[in-house]
Amino acid sequence: MDGDVSVAVYTEGSNGFQQECQQKEDLTNGHKHTPILNGLPPGNGFKENGSVNGNSYLRSVPISALKQNGVLQSLAAGGDQSKAEEVNSELERAQQEWDALESIQPVLVEDLAPSALISFNEALQHFQTTDLGDLLKNIQPTVRRTGFAAITHFLFGPPRLHKELLEERDLVFAIAQCSLENTQPVHMRVLQTIYRKLTGTRADCPRYGPHWENVGFQGTDPATDLRGTGFLGLMHTLYMVMDPETLPLARDIYKLSQHPVQNFPFCVMSINMTRIALHALREEVLSKECNRRQQVVGVLNDFYVATFLHLHQLWKSQKKTISDSGYVLKEVELFAKKNPKQILRRLEAFLQERRAGIGHRTSPDTLSHSNPSPGNRESRISGQGAKEGKEMNFTGVCELPPEMEGEARLI
Repeated sequence: MDGDVSVAVYTEGSNGFQQECQQKEDLTNGHKHTPILNGLPPGNGFKENGSVNGNSYLRSVPISALKQNGVLQSLAAGGDQSKAEEVNSELERAQQEWDALESIQPVLVEDLAPSALISFNEALQHFQTTDLGDLLKNIQPTVRRTGFAAITHFLFGPPRLHKELLEERDLVFAIAQCSLENTQPVHMRVLQTIYRKLTGTRADCPRYGPHWENVGFQGTDPATDLRGTGFLGLMHTLYMVMDPETLPLARDIYKLSQHPVQNFPFCVMSINMTRIALHALREEVLSKECNRRQQVVGVLNDFYVATFLHLHQLWKSQKKTISDSGYVLKEVELFAKKNPKQILRRLEAFLQERRAGIGHRTSPDTLSHSNPSPGNRESRISGQGAKEGKEMNFTGVCELPPEMEGEARLI
């Protein structure tokens, strides 16, 4: 850049007129010219501090210096320093808030308010009011028999289920087709209720994690154990832990499942009992009892509990271990399906003895008495609380007979 660069600064003189101060600098040779103020050399009325006759003036400075000290920026912004200060203060507050985030600790699931426990009837009503049309198309409510087997069953087999009970029976098999859905609040409450009732904890637990193995699931996600039985597996376990008469039995079985030698996966074994109950219903083994009591869900629930009781007594008295599980499950299934009436009577006698020993307790589940559902109509007659059932297929411990199609194995 050749030639002189000058900046003119105006100030008011003593005579009331503007005075021009010019400073020129030769950028090519570094020599400076004497500044001229209205044609007067310095010293004529100018003080060293930059005042003229007592009035201050702005000293001439290079443009580069103005850029460096921010004066041009202030001039371009209209001299609005207050706005800049407000922006700076906002930035400072935002930075303080951001820094404060480092001290915020995440809230653990256990610290949140626990979900309300859910009764069996409330969960059942959820499915009764849910559209299960697509699932109903895929159910197999009875065993398909052909040829001589069909004739024999017709002549000598159990009676057919009454027509007015077919809808309730189909609902059971539809529930057995339902999977565990994280987006369904009822599903999550069922899962949490089972865990809390078995372990005695008051807080909810995380949806996934090794803690599920504590109650007898085989991994960190209970849903993987329900592939054979569907949501009915959880419904049966829920029924057992929420009925005040069967809860002590559930805890006895759970305690045995924690034995250092005779241990077994509680919830997986429970699902196995559901599988047995479902096959008994499908093979029409329970039709006579259902017709007598005019309900399906309640009979299926009682049969599930009675089968679990039979397994518990056999496992404990004969000191079985997990290595015996396949044979024990096969034996329990054959006995239960062959003697449904006998196994139900054993359960009734067991509960009567328990009531005689500790006194009869009224169920706190007011919903199950005030708003009965299909499986809840006849419990008083049998001496057992009204029960409702669902269907599921189980992934089992045992090697199942080849003719038992669709059954799972406990792993």
